[in-house]
Amino acid sequence: MTRSVTAWIVALAIAAGALGLYLEHRRLNPPPPNGVTVADVGERPAEATFLTVDGKPRQLSDWRGKRLLINFWATWCAPCRREMPLLSENAARYRDRNVAIVGVAEDNASAVRTYLGDKPVNYPIVLADSEAQGGSLSFGNTRRVLPYSVLIGEDGRILRRKLGAFSQAELDEWLTPDR
Repeated sequence: MTRSVTAWIVALAIAAGALGLYLEHRRLNPPPPNGVTVADVGERPAEATFLTVDGKPRQLSDWRGKRLLINFWATWCAPCRREMPLLSENAARYRDRNVAIVGVAEDNASAVRTYLGDKPVNYPIVLADSEAQGGSLSFGNTRRVLPYSVLIGEDGRILRRKLGAFSQAELDEWLTPDR
């Protein structure tokens, strides 16, 4: 093979590799749908209205002034279900330290009511309005994987984000206000 043919083959291989990396990045980090604003760490998420499983509205700002752990979950998500007893235990443990835990179900109300009837928790559960507000996506879950959690500081700004279930050590680190 001549040098020019070899150079072309190498250039094409590099271009194909770069295209593959770009396409994989886009697959793992798709752009948000039109009208959905994604808040980043250090930013205040847009005001959101959630509905309780009984249909009563709750505003994100209802928890302003507290260190707030928002945990997005679904009844069909096995890691979410395994994590809920730990979250419930810590909701009670940190309640007197100006910390709140809220579960946001990305699921239908009927499935959530049935699940909570069998396995109740001691922290508020609300429903995500994923079409209107982007659900967990508007809080930075660009991979759209559950469970997904966001820690919001007393000033309403996002402090941390996490894909996957918590361990007790991680919850202690996240929920202790002086850390």
